[in-house]
Amino acid sequence: MTFDFAFILSTLPAFLRAVGVTLQVGLIAIATSLLVALVNAALLVFRTPYLSRLVALYVELARNTPLLIQLFFVYFALPALGFNLSGFWAAIITMTFLGGAYLTEVLRAGVEAVPLAQIESGKSIGLSDWQLLRHVILPQAGILSLPALFANFIFLLKETTVVSAVAVPEILYTTKSYIALYYKTYEMLAVLTLICVLLFLPLSLLLSRLERRLQHGQFGS
Repeated sequence: MTFDFAFILSTLPAFLRAVGVTLQVGLIAIATSLLVALVNAALLVFRTPYLSRLVALYVELARNTPLLIQLFFVYFALPALGFNLSGFWAAIITMTFLGGAYLTEVLRAGVEAVPLAQIESGKSIGLSDWQLLRHVILPQAGILSLPALFANFIFLLKETTVVSAVAVPEILYTTKSYIALYYKTYEMLAVLTLICVLLFLPLSLLLSRLERRLQHGQFGS
């Protein structure tokens, strides 16, 4: 068996566009998931009984339901209720739903690791709950949570391959399309593997370096 390198080169523009879609979906999902997690962490800090239970229910539901099932529900079931979504936005909503749950648990663990004495000290000098959250709890919880946060960021980027199921033209969807059209299975799988290595490995190394710099107070130096 010989590889058709000319065919591989002809597909590169399409794969470059697919990488752009992958990054777009992944980065938006990371940002929205982090926003959801921050809101949930605030609710858990304030210990509002009903809202805390609602957050816990959301986390359990999201983490114990397969992403593909969630995606199919959003893309195929919600239109029956009058919510018509493109594959792109169905992917964003679904990945935010899942990612928000994982990041909520990460931040919850970080919040619980903040020394109670510091929270009590903040209260003793008259800080409000929001001031405590902003100036005492979240900055420390964020630093403590960095390794798990960055690991989950990479996880969400990798999970973008699932959204090919609703025709979002990311790297896996593009790979399957070329295989179906031209039967160049080995060539396309080789390209997919190479793209994943070139895309995710540098990001993982970059986040690891950023994590170390932040933990040692060297960011920006």
